[in-house]
Amino acid sequence: MTAARPLGFYEDQNGSRTLRPHDGRRSNLSLVLQSLYDDPQLTRADLARLTGLTKVTISDLVAELIDEGLVAETGMTSGARPGKPAATLAVRDDTCDIMALDLSAPDVLRAGIYSMRGENRARVSLDLDGRTGPEAVDAVLELAERCASLATRPILGVGVGTPGTVDTQGTVIAAPNFDWYGVDLQDILAERLQVTTVIQNDANAAVIAETAFSEAGPTLVRVQISRGVGAGILLSGSLVLGTAAAAGEIGHVVIEHQGAMCSCGKRGCVETWISAPALQRRLSHESARREDVLAEAGRRLGMALAPIVAALDLTEVVVGGPEDLIDSVFIRACQDLIVERTRSQFRQEFTMRQSSLGGEAVLLGAVSLVMRTTLGVS
Repeated sequence: MTAARPLGFYEDQNGSRTLRPHDGRRSNLSLVLQSLYDDPQLTRADLARLTGLTKVTISDLVAELIDEGLVAETGMTSGARPGKPAATLAVRDDTCDIMALDLSAPDVLRAGIYSMRGENRARVSLDLDGRTGPEAVDAVLELAERCASLATRPILGVGVGTPGTVDTQGTVIAAPNFDWYGVDLQDILAERLQVTTVIQNDANAAVIAETAFSEAGPTLVRVQISRGVGAGILLSGSLVLGTAAAAGEIGHVVIEHQGAMCSCGKRGCVETWISAPALQRRLSHESARREDVLAEAGRRLGMALAPIVAALDLTEVVVGGPEDLIDSVFIRACQDLIVERTRSQFRQEFTMRQSSLGGEAVLLGAVSLVMRTTLGVS
């Protein structure tokens, strides 16, 4: 496996791209790349106008990006544009691969090779078979190595969405369902694969995907229902992590004081009702009451979300997870309860919808994490 050379950006505690203080040039390289990523077929003159950089600076930056294999000239402007024809530019999509891992599903680990545009090039999965603790870490490493073998280009980086609380260094502080506590997953993977690696909570990865690969706005809460239940929070484009990297960890909010025992040690947590395994168990025991069970689950999620919607003055929440569980009955019941509990003459109309990214959200979020971290492009 060959590693591509990144530009050298990293994520700060708000999930924003951050420049290494000694190198302002990388900021300009990122600015040019972002402009071409958002709007292919720009010319050097277009870039100078858009960025405010001089034409000489732009020419120098573009030359470096072409030399690095990240940008290519794609043709010439048509005669309809004023002035002499000029070379058009675009971000190359054939130079490197991005590896993405999704550890959120109840019983299977998934990975894929993607382009910088989020196009899937290869897929691989690995049955978890109930493994937890160090054995689950070994399974992740096995999955990553299998996936790396499918790459046909140098790997720009590895992005991972995992259940649990993850700090800014990529350490899984706590993932009860995996029995992981203080697992340095980012360092473990980076050492094994010898490539830039970035780890984030699965719900945080998924909410980043909504802004990078769908039509979602910069302020959004996205709920991820999988092995557990979590929420990713974006405010004006910045990922909210909180003081202990636990923002959005709604899965262990108690909604039923005498409810079922949770893996965290409390009773009646959101996850005891709404995680994918918990819902599937309830439906298997009460198959004749499927719609009633899903409606009740939706209302239970609404109990946890209503204070968040009110506090942040949200107009929309996106939900991702197994499509057979978060169907229209579940979504409608959740939305109705939130509206009932937060209705106000000052509040705009609230809607809740299922994610348009389906089962790809965490993987695509992992791709975006690599783009942000290595190239400063979101």
